[in-house]
This record gives sequence, C-alpha cells and structure tokens, in this order.
Amino acid sequence: MHPEGTLSAALHMLPNTKRVIVTGGVGTFDEAFEDIARAGFQNFGSRLQFTYLTTLSMSDLLERVKHIPPDTIIYHTAMTKDADGQRFIDSAQSVPLVASAANAPIFVMDDVDLRGGTVGGDLVNWSDDGRVAAEMAVKILNGEKTQDIPIVTSADAYMFDWQALQRWGINESDLPAGSIVLNRSPNFWQLYKRYVLAGASVLAMQTLAILLLLWQRAKRKQSEAKLRESEKRFRLVANATPVMIWMSETDKLYNYFNQPWLDFTGKSFESQSGNGWTDGVHQDDLHRWLETYTRAFNKRESFRMEYRLRRNDGEYRWILDLGVPRFNADGSFAGYIGSCIDVTDRRNAEEVLSSVSRRLIEAQEQERTRIARELHDDINQRLALIAVKLSSVNKEVPDSGGAIRQAVDEVRQDVHELGKDVQAFSHRLHSSKLEYLGLAAAAAGFCKEYSKQHNVEVGFHSDGIPRTFPPEISLCLFRVLQEALQNALKYSGTRQFEVKLESNPNEIHLSVQDWGVGFDIDSTINSHGLGLISMTERLKLVDGQLSIDSRPNCGTTVHARVPLHPNYRGDRKRMINYDKTLLASD
Repeated sequence: MHPEGTLSAALHMLPNTKRVIVTGGVGTFDEAFEDIARAGFQNFGSRLQFTYLTTLSMSDLLERVKHIPPDTIIYHTAMTKDADGQRFIDSAQSVPLVASAANAPIFVMDDVDLRGGTVGGDLVNWSDDGRVAAEMAVKILNGEKTQDIPIVTSADAYMFDWQALQRWGINESDLPAGSIVLNRSPNFWQLYKRYVLAGASVLAMQTLAILLLLWQRAKRKQSEAKLRESEKRFRLVANATPVMIWMSETDKLYNYFNQPWLDFTGKSFESQSGNGWTDGVHQDDLHRWLETYTRAFNKRESFRMEYRLRRNDGEYRWILDLGVPRFNADGSFAGYIGSCIDVTDRRNAEEVLSSVSRRLIEAQEQERTRIARELHDDINQRLALIAVKLSSVNKEVPDSGGAIRQAVDEVRQDVHELGKDVQAFSHRLHSSKLEYLGLAAAAAGFCKEYSKQHNVEVGFHSDGIPRTFPPEISLCLFRVLQEALQNALKYSGTRQFEVKLESNPNEIHLSVQDWGVGFDIDSTINSHGLGLISMTERLKLVDGQLSIDSRPNCGTTVHARVPLHPNYRGDRKRMINYDKTLLASD
C-alpha cells in the first residue's frame, strides 16, 4: 500500500488542500488499513490537518462527509464493520455509500475501490497480486524450492477515474507520469476519426462527408417523423381495437393504457399510471398476478394469466392478460406490452362444462359403486355358493367315479378363481380401503393386486400422507392412479413401474413412472389419447393439475398435484356429500 504516494499526488492535483479526512471502520481488516494510512501520513503532519472518522456508525459517517469544509480531501481506508457492528462489503457497499454522500474528492487504497465516484490514487492491483501468487504456487507444485523463489513486491499504479476528475476540476496534466485513466468519455477524435481523416485527405472527400452528414441528418429527421407518425398510428389502432392494451417501462411500472382500458375501468390515465391500476384487481388475485408478472419480467419472458378486474360499473370481470417483452432497435430491453380481453363469458361456459363433467364423473362413480356392490354382494356370493355345492356333489360321487370327481373338483376350482377375480374387479371399481384405511393403504393395496393380476412389478412408496383428508381428494387420486397404471401397462412396452405418493403442508403429489418407449406429449395431447381427458377433468374438480414428463425411448412420468385446501369449482358441498354416500355404500 502507498498512501503517501496517493496523498502526494492529491496535493499536486489540489494544491489548496489543507485538511485530510480519513474514513474507515472498526473491523480487524479496517484497523490494519488504518494503521498503514497513519504510518504513510506521518511526514505530512506539519502541512496538513488530519481527522480520522473511523469509529462512527455508517449513518453518522455519511452525515459527516456531507458537510466537509472547503480545501479538504477524503482518504478512504476500509470499512467492513461500523461502530454499530453492522457488516459491509467495503468495495461494493461502503465505498459507493461514502462516495455518493461526500462533498469532497475521495482517494482510495486499491483498484477494487476505484468505483462509485472515487478519484483514485497510487493503488494496489489485486488481480496482479493474484496472478503472481498463482505463479509462485505453480513453481512450488512443480518441485521448486521455496527459498529459490524471490520475494516480489505488489505492483502498484496511479489509477484515476475520468468522470471523478471532471467533477472535481482536476486537470489530467497534473496527474503523475504514467497514470492510468479509466472510464474516459470518447473525445471528438475518437468518435469522428474516420470522417476527419477522410475530409483532410482531399477537399472532394470533405465535401462528400459534409453531404453525407447532411443526408444522415435529413434521414434522421425523416426517421423521427416516421416514428412520431408510427406512434400516432399505433395509438389510433390501439384506441380503435376492442382489446385493452397496456405498456410498462423497465421499472415494471405501467406508463400507457389505450382508450378501451380506460373505458372499461372508468378511470383516468393519471389514476391508472404506475401501479395505480392494481387498485381495480381483485384482492384474491393480486398477489398471484404480481408473482407471475415479476417472475416473467425478471426473466424477460412472455406470460399469460387470468385475474379479476373491476369494471366501471363495479362488477369484477375475468381478464385474460397476455404480456410480452419489448426491445429497442439496438436490442436493449424497453419494458413490456400486454393485451387483455374479457373472458368472463368463456369462464362461465367452462364452469358449466365443468359442472357437466362433474355430474358425468358422479354418474360414473355411482355406476361403479352399483356394479361393485352387485358383483360383491350378489355375483360373488352366488359363485361362492356354487363352489360349496360342487364340493358337496364331489363328496357324493362314488369311489368308482374318480374321473367325474376330478372333473367336478376342477370346475369347483375354476369357480373359486372366478370368484377371486370378480372380487378383485369389484375392489378396483370401488375400494373400501379409501374410507377405512386411507389413500396410502388403498393405493398400496391396489399396486400389489395389480402386480399380481398382470404379472408386473409395481413399486410403491409413500411419505407423509395423512390418515384422513377430504374424501374427494382421495377418490380423485385413486382414480388417476388406476388410469395412469393402466395406460403405462398398455403403451409403455415395459413391465416395471414406480408409484410415489408424497405430501407436504400445501399439496399431495402422485407420480407414476415407467421406463418404457415414451411418447411425444404434444401429439398425444392433440389426439386426446391415453385417458388424459379423464384424469385432467377429475383433477379439475379438486383444483388439481396434471403434468407429464416423457420423451421417446426415455420413459414417462405422470404427475398429479392436488392442493390440500382447494377452491373447488361448482357445488363443493354437494361433491363432498356425494362422495360420503359412495363410500358408505361400499
């Protein structure tokens, strides 16, 4: 470190300096830098007045440096900890804070502090130190003896910030010889070197350059006129379209609304600007909208979402908002533009369709329950009775009728196996385990029965599944599990599957995975295959979501996620009562 070199250069550049304010902190690192500064300033005590502001809080320090008297410079050492114990990153936090508050030029100790408006000085080059240390390390690793490696002094250099020099009126001619000036604004020669050389070469070329500049000027004016005309046309089109349009700047705040938006909300442009328009968003949707908008904005991605916006008559209407990022001609980010349409009627239609889907699923479950009850209570009992009668007949066959006895026994065995199959089919149609043992046990039992019936391997794992939770969720996930396993067996081309059922405080996650041939998701969704409609519609009833991860020859994983506190569409109470009736009837 060379604080004395920095101070000598500062006095040469600012000869009227009478006072030096030394800023720093109370951390161990800060005290070491302060000691270096004190030692370097010993020979200047008779010429200058030194004041050390190194035992203050950051707020007190910033207040002090705002009111520094004339003919004073600041020398910053390091501040990683202030008197209040608050921690700082010196170069990234302390230096910019002090530089922005101070009303006097600030000189620093090393190159990483040359930022935020500091002037500079005789600075240590940390990157060069790192390079030299690394070269020494390589020598040691290559077997060279440490005593043969010479000691090297850090390379320092006079480095200054051009903008800070301009701010404090320091002439570059007063800088030490060999000084490095950073952040210099390009001068006229650097900007127009090609034009000057071309003009100086020949008068004709100079004339041509002038004509070219005039032409460029005319073209620029023409471009500006076209831009104004384009903006005018855009506003005319935007105001004439039935779609509500908005725009935002790089600060995320809205700065434009077309007339249909203002007519819809019944508000003035001034009241809607910035974040004022969010006053019309339904409180239940505002947080979700802010999360979607902020996440897309930070990633410069398009977004699509629906939320409720208050119309001029006070009614909340569902709005479909499509937002895309805007970019300038040079590729720089300019903000977002979005279009909104009223989709309330569409959502109402979806509610009607969802209600129809729910009733269809309810009817399907009722029919499943009825068939399961008939199979279990009637058909299965009658098969059992036939098996008993066959056993009795077999006992009455005389010893001489061995072939007949064997045939009867085989028929009895077939009837017994048929009864087991009917019972298993009844349980698949409607499992009583859902009511008495819960989803985890019912799913585990189904996987075990499925493995045995189809001679496949179905691994099952569950974690954190509560014993009881809303029966409509249990029934939905159980049906999705049945459909997903059936699809996997039918289409995957493999006989090994993995089922996981996991829960956290917010949702339950069911996944069914295979390692088969996979498929193209887009084409499958478009063709409405693999029972996706059934699974999707069931999950909609409990605000759940279905997603699929699949690639050809890489296997498939079906994910079903259901919130534990869903906002059911339609008549939720009716659905709960209906499911209780189903379970009670098994």
